[in-house]
Amino acid sequence: MAEPSPTGTALRRPTPTAPPVPDRPPAPGGWRVELRRAYEVMALVGLVVTQPLLDVLGRSPDFFLFHRATSGDVLALVAVVALVPGAAVVLLGAATRLAGVRVRAGAHTVLVGLLLAALAVQAGRQVTPLRGVPLLVVAALVGAGGAVAYRRWSVLGRVLRVAALGPLVFVGLFLFASPASAVVLPRAHEGAAGVAGPGSHPPVVMIVLDELPLVSLLGPDGRIDATRYPNFAELAGGSTWYRNATGVSGWTPYALPAMLTGRYPSTPSAPHYSHYPDNLFTALGGLYDIRAQESITRLCPPSRCDQPVAPEQGLGVLVRESGALLGRIAAPVDSRIDPQESYREQTAAEVGLDAAEPVPADPKFRWDSLNDNQPARFTSFLAGLRPSDRPTLHFLHLLMPHPPWAYLPSGARYDAPDDLPNDGAGWVELARARHLAQLRYTDRLLGETLRTLRATGLYDRSLVVLTADHGVSFTRDWQGRGMDAITHAPGEVAWVPLFVKQPGQRAGRVDDRNWEHVDLLPTIADEVHVRVPWRLDGRSAQQPPRERTEKYFYDRPGERVVLPGGVPARPAPPAPHPLVGTTVGEKPSGGTASVAHLGAFDHVDPAAGELPALVWGSVPPQVPDGTLLAVAVNGRIGAVVPVVTPDPGGRRFAAFLPDDHLFRAGANRLDIYRVGPGDTLRRLTLS
Repeated sequence: MAEPSPTGTALRRPTPTAPPVPDRPPAPGGWRVELRRAYEVMALVGLVVTQPLLDVLGRSPDFFLFHRATSGDVLALVAVVALVPGAAVVLLGAATRLAGVRVRAGAHTVLVGLLLAALAVQAGRQVTPLRGVPLLVVAALVGAGGAVAYRRWSVLGRVLRVAALGPLVFVGLFLFASPASAVVLPRAHEGAAGVAGPGSHPPVVMIVLDELPLVSLLGPDGRIDATRYPNFAELAGGSTWYRNATGVSGWTPYALPAMLTGRYPSTPSAPHYSHYPDNLFTALGGLYDIRAQESITRLCPPSRCDQPVAPEQGLGVLVRESGALLGRIAAPVDSRIDPQESYREQTAAEVGLDAAEPVPADPKFRWDSLNDNQPARFTSFLAGLRPSDRPTLHFLHLLMPHPPWAYLPSGARYDAPDDLPNDGAGWVELARARHLAQLRYTDRLLGETLRTLRATGLYDRSLVVLTADHGVSFTRDWQGRGMDAITHAPGEVAWVPLFVKQPGQRAGRVDDRNWEHVDLLPTIADEVHVRVPWRLDGRSAQQPPRERTEKYFYDRPGERVVLPGGVPARPAPPAPHPLVGTTVGEKPSGGTASVAHLGAFDHVDPAAGELPALVWGSVPPQVPDGTLLAVAVNGRIGAVVPVVTPDPGGRRFAAFLPDDHLFRAGANRLDIYRVGPGDTLRRLTLS
């Protein structure tokens, strides 16, 4: 009731007014707003980083097997991928609160827009033909539109907060449903041992090379090219060459288990003993000592095999390689999203191994230190080739001549960008040349193996097997090992070299039966008189040949592709340009070119076993595609290559110089010439 005034008029108290509302977020409490924003950021980072990275790594168990990752390493990497990027972005956004709540709100909106733009780049590469700057422009528009929608409609924030569970789902799929789960959660099942039968049990020496098409070894007459590959030719001359041999898959994690189990690929499983408990190692393990050097498989269980040499290991290398992989996933241009790019075998010198044998007395082996360049896995394998009182299986899976291509025929190494294209005009020819150069070095390693086997007396006594798991296509527009390559160039992808030398065999012979690599295990078992106690899809070479002529191939496990049979003919190699090998005098100037590593020619040390044998760079935009460039070192032309459309790295040419005699110790002169009509030359000014 109002109090009366002295005049008798009731006085009304003024209605109290609410105090001014401070400038604060419209929420029950500031920490709740930050929590919601954190959920939204974690959801988007999960879609941009966690899901694509774990998806690729989950389908690539060989990545972890190559780096000999332990379960703890893989779990730590998963934690880093799932938590660190999101936490870093959350903290970055939270730090802007120091500038005020309005700045904080605006910064969060910008972060949402940027993450939506990054997601649009990845989605755009999958569903549109846009690449490069046009894709970035569209992604920026998507991000800006998404940020506006986020500010205008609260439903988008609610959707994102629900999606914050995504990283947990992605982690669960990786750990329990991906092929890589076998590396994290291996089963402890031991495979069945073979049953020893009557007869001798000779030593077995088995070498599996990687990504080697049969046609790369062939000369014009269809035989092994003895000039380029004398040691392959020597092995063929004293063994049985199964000329019609094919791998069963273009991917090692499927191809190698098929070889060692005798079964066609049926499920997309990791190449791990927990998924393939019955294999060559377990079949012979009860009778044979096992000395196995696996590269990107782990089919020999720890109870049977140790791994004396491993590449760079630990969480650090996994994080580093995963970061590089994420860069390719997030790029607005097409790139090879392939963990196999990290599969570089460390050299003997890097691992600190002494050479197993002295450098052979070969005048082409110009520098003693080059023997240290051989992969450490090969050096360890070579050192183990010694007679034993017990039957022994010496097994080597060597990632040669598999990329990364880094070796000249002499054994010298050279540097190259990791992201050079392998397909397209100019690039596929470069890839094939580098492959063949590394194959010639692989032939040198085979020569060291044969010399060691003879020096120790193992050669005559042993069953010697040399093959490759699969090939690769260097046909333009169909380069690689996928279905397009299989369809258009099956002779390069499926057909592989296979030589089997029986104990005591002296004379070589050729067998053109329809061999498939599931035949390898039953053939070895028959040769060493061991009965394999499980069902096999393969057929031993001691049995009559299979009647069908078609080839069974599996780009995906369980999905058979039928290829026509018959030994493939060697594709006609490109004729060398007549300028290659010629000397060059003074020539008039005719333009400019940039070379990425020009300084490498100032201080060349051949004795260190490294040479600048790959030259790459660019020329001005007005130089037409297809223009020929001649690349000379110390006045002698080592390569003639075309100018091409810029690759994602902006490069318009790359020249490979496999002849190490072009180089000398100290300063070397690099010249690049524009080739005109009649092979006239005009020197380009280099920068």
